[in-house]
Amino acid sequence: MDSSEHGSSVSSTGVASGGTLPPGLAEEEAEEIQVELTKVEDEIQTLRQVLVAKERHAAELKRRLGISPLSEIKQNFTKGWHEVQCSDAYMRTSQTLGDLNHRVTSSNLYLTASATFEEIGRSDAYKRTQETLSQAGHMTSAAFSSVGSAIRNQFGEMRNSPSFKSFEDKVENMKYKVMGRSNGESDHSPTSNNAPF
Repeated sequence: MDSSEHGSSVSSTGVASGGTLPPGLAEEEAEEIQVELTKVEDEIQTLRQVLVAKERHAAELKRRLGISPLSEIKQNFTKGWHEVQCSDAYMRTSQTLGDLNHRVTSSNLYLTASATFEEIGRSDAYKRTQETLSQAGHMTSAAFSSVGSAIRNQFGEMRNSPSFKSFEDKVENMKYKVMGRSNGESDHSPTSNNAPF
């Protein structure tokens, strides 16, 4: 059989899966490449199996040494952080930030601002303002406390009023009627002299 007979079919080694060979590639050369591809794929499969076996063996050794996945992560993180701190970029950045901090804290503007804030903190106006705000806070707290007491007193007075007692009696009467009927009792309650709602 020659290549013209194979046309759109797959060759005996499975080379031309799309029907025809790529341009400039003879069938014999395609078959050699197919054989080599099969061999490489077999080697890859073998290497995968070896890698899986080695990973299992490494995991078993770590287990026997008492190395848990968490401790391994911590160790890797510590090692990585140490490498970052030792890197030139980190050291240059750290040096630059240190220089910048020194320049800012030793600048006239920074020193003047610091002195100004210290003067403000020691000034009488600042102390008076602070005392006023503190007193206002105490007065506000006392006012809220007084309002709460007044509301509690009003509710207490309202509860003792005749209107509330009448309302309470009506609710009790209604409750007795509903509960009495559900238990098979008559409509008459001990407080039946009170008119219903």
